[in-house]
Amino acid sequence: MIRFPQDFIWGASTASYQIEGAWQEDGKGPSIWDNFCHTAGKIADNHNGDEACDHYHRYPEDVALMRDLGLDAYRFSTAWTRLFPQGRGQPNSKGCDFYDRLIDSLLDVGIQPWLCFYHWDLPQALQDKGGWTARDIVYWFADYAGYVAEQYGDRVEHFLMLNEPGSVAFLGHLLGQHAPGLSDINAFLAATHHQNLAQGLALKLLRELNADWQLGTALNLQPAHAVSESEEDQQAAKLFDTFANRNFLDPLLLGGYPALSQGLLEPYVKNDDIAAIKQPLNFLGLNLYTRFLIQANSSSLMGISQAPPPADAELTDMGWEVYPAAMYEQLMNLKEKYGNPAVYITENGAAFADALNHRGQVNDTRRIRYLESHLAATQKALAQGANVKGYFVWSLLDNFEWAEGYHKRFGLVYVDYADKQRIPKASYTWFNKLICKGGFTLSQLDS
Repeated sequence: MIRFPQDFIWGASTASYQIEGAWQEDGKGPSIWDNFCHTAGKIADNHNGDEACDHYHRYPEDVALMRDLGLDAYRFSTAWTRLFPQGRGQPNSKGCDFYDRLIDSLLDVGIQPWLCFYHWDLPQALQDKGGWTARDIVYWFADYAGYVAEQYGDRVEHFLMLNEPGSVAFLGHLLGQHAPGLSDINAFLAATHHQNLAQGLALKLLRELNADWQLGTALNLQPAHAVSESEEDQQAAKLFDTFANRNFLDPLLLGGYPALSQGLLEPYVKNDDIAAIKQPLNFLGLNLYTRFLIQANSSSLMGISQAPPPADAELTDMGWEVYPAAMYEQLMNLKEKYGNPAVYITENGAAFADALNHRGQVNDTRRIRYLESHLAATQKALAQGANVKGYFVWSLLDNFEWAEGYHKRFGLVYVDYADKQRIPKASYTWFNKLICKGGFTLSQLDS
């Protein structure tokens, strides 16, 4: 039996743009993802998040699903433009009321609300002023986070500043695959530093507002492995690790950028920035799905590229290698090199090609095996002293999966996008039993 501590927190995570829908209802303003999705050719089959899972209207049903699942906590994000349609100025009372209702509904059934201020849906009005490439955004974000925390902090104890700033920088500002669709090394570097600084200013402000709030942030940290033992591939992996992982970990927890990136980031760093970024955390959120397999590639940007997974590797529907050892490696890395901070795994899960069978059920045994293997790796790290406090599965619901549209399903609950019906999968039942028992047997790992 793989067991977890009695006080271990079990949760599920979602993101506002991926589930809420109601994209221009009740005064909500446009975000960069609204505009990106409405640009032809950006999203698979020109899908968009206009309706998504219609969580904005169906949240009572979704809270009931969380209750029946037995969750201790639910991590969600507030849509910045639902609260401030133009990113700043007068708050939108109807948007504020929505999150009031959601939070109260969670508390009514004994679920802790964990509120993330930013999960990628920047107000378009702020993007028009430069977005994450403009230094002023660090103050815009801190003002927004301060307002949200004061609005809901009488009932919410746990706040996360950002979700995956590395993904925002890489996919949105370097590769152009996500909103705002920029492909510019300078935009990438500016977005990296400005997110770190915005996060630090928000942490400092919230700590001054209420010392009892539990404050953290969620970083995507996938180990970077060289595809070979060659010096070129080894150096490529170190460089990738620097820009994808350490550029966000090191200034926050160690108080400085890594040597490999300092020179490139220097034009964006002002006198007191590093001190402002290194703020005390109550916890670090870890988002992890796989590992990065890296090779040197002189024809690619920065001379590095991702290598294909091994030929015999099991892949998820995203094409990602199922590699549970990455979880153990990353948790031990945080223990040994970063002072062993309190860690909550804030995202972990897998997309598979789920379909209803003739009985109207989804028997997603591959997802169950994926979750078991990653939780076994988590427990192994915990047994060796890693300071792991909880686990939030990604995700509660099938949802809008960014550039992939509605083609990739990560949820414990199947969503029929035609009528928005929710159908719990086999993994939902498995996760409920895990929570009730505080652990699971390894019997299914080899099935």
